[in-house]
Amino acid sequence: MQVLQMQMEVRPDPAEVSRARRWARSRLAGSGIGVDEPLAETLILLISELVTNAVVHTGCPAVLRMLFPAQGEGGGPGAGGRGGRGPGSGTVRVEVADSSDRAPRRRCAGEDATNGRGLELVDGLADRWGWHPEGAGKRIWCEVDRGTSGGLGAYGAHEDVALTGCTSPHAPSKIGRSRQSPDQVLT
Repeated sequence: MQVLQMQMEVRPDPAEVSRARRWARSRLAGSGIGVDEPLAETLILLISELVTNAVVHTGCPAVLRMLFPAQGEGGGPGAGGRGGRGPGSGTVRVEVADSSDRAPRRRCAGEDATNGRGLELVDGLADRWGWHPEGAGKRIWCEVDRGTSGGLGAYGAHEDVALTGCTSPHAPSKIGRSRQSPDQVLT
């Protein structure tokens, strides 16, 4: 199975978030994802959140990476349906690696707060997400399966997501949760 991988370096500057969005939009067409597809808007929002977290919370340079199934591998134009999972059926993976060893953490954003909901959005929009230490830093990743109910409309389909308020301090953390079995996750 072939995977098309694209990456850009991100400086620790908030202006990099809009540059990352523009860069990602310009790469979608070549991957077989139309910029007007709901999947494209979901990916742009996920990229925006992950890059914002890296830039704002670490103060370190980062690397944004997008991985697409190669066209003709089941993920290109015309590949629909919910068939099997994984890169051959249209899984798109977004990764942001940085040199900070600080783990990502959910914040408890109040109803009137203007920030603090990034990981809640990632949890609601991605089919899978997580993070792992890498060298002296970490890599946070998320995946969206093409052909599922992905896209901005899918947000309401994840009943376990709350944007206002906090989970109980005794509730288990969902950081790194997967809605699917581990063997279906790109590595």
